[in-house]
Amino acid sequence: MVSYWRQYPDIEVKLQAVREFIKQRVQISNTDIESAIIAMNAAGGKYLRPAFFFMFTGFTEHKQYSDDERIAVAASLEILHMATLIHDDIIDDSPLRRGQVSIQSHYGKDVAVYTGDFLFTVFFELVIETMQGSPYLAVNAQAMKRILLGELDQMYLRFNQEQTVDNYLQSCTGKTAELFRLACEEGAYFGGADTATVERAGRIGINIGLAFQILDDILDYTAQEGEVQKPVLEDLATGVYTLPLLAAYEGHAQDFKPYLDKGLNISHEDIRTVARMVRDFHGVDKARELAQSFTQRALDDIEQLPHTPARKNLMKLTRQLLHRTR
Repeated sequence: MVSYWRQYPDIEVKLQAVREFIKQRVQISNTDIESAIIAMNAAGGKYLRPAFFFMFTGFTEHKQYSDDERIAVAASLEILHMATLIHDDIIDDSPLRRGQVSIQSHYGKDVAVYTGDFLFTVFFELVIETMQGSPYLAVNAQAMKRILLGELDQMYLRFNQEQTVDNYLQSCTGKTAELFRLACEEGAYFGGADTATVERAGRIGINIGLAFQILDDILDYTAQEGEVQKPVLEDLATGVYTLPLLAAYEGHAQDFKPYLDKGLNISHEDIRTVARMVRDFHGVDKARELAQSFTQRALDDIEQLPHTPARKNLMKLTRQLLHRTR
């Protein structure tokens, strides 16, 4: 995390404070769970959601909320994100997270479930502590529901060869983009921005989140094992058909069908063949075009924000995310 944010020194300082805050809040007598959380917290996550929160606090000098309160809100975003990642890894039986052995692989699924649940309780505590009397107590509850519904949409569509790009985007809007929306919108709100800016921040977050997820799925088809800190093509093996595959599948269903019909019995060689076809049939190119489109929508809205150093940083980070390699 340190090297990633060095080019944004003000944000870097705040994210370090968030990391220390989380370390203090997750202390628990169960040493396995505490160790698991601390290890995950130190394992190289970029803290993107707290970073976007802090960038959006920079559009006004209004100080209704203290720096400590803002750090707590930013921490709640990362803690919620961590909890969802842990539960995702349990469902997917994923061996890696952030380039290291996942909690469920290292400690077992029982510890992983309780670790995710514990993080949810810490998230609830922080929301109650910082958002009493604000509409964001309810907004956070609604955001959690949308995140879960996005995950349920994805689970329901596993191995479904009839799903569409719209199905994919609906799932991504919940499971990924919703938390980016919440981070950006809360940053504007707790930074004291006006209603129009808060609403614009939410739209920006949704578009950044969709572009982020699409590029994450593109990297699954273009990166080498180890470059993205997770097993490549894990989604395909577990029946999660992401945008590059769906885009290539249109017009070439009969080419893919013999392999996808195998379901969980698809072999490593089959997966490599499907990945090659996804690239050959321009699925990656089409997905990248859509990621660029969502990024541009976000940039267009960012252009309408007040001319501040925060806007410049926001433009820079949004463009960087589109061209990341991990």
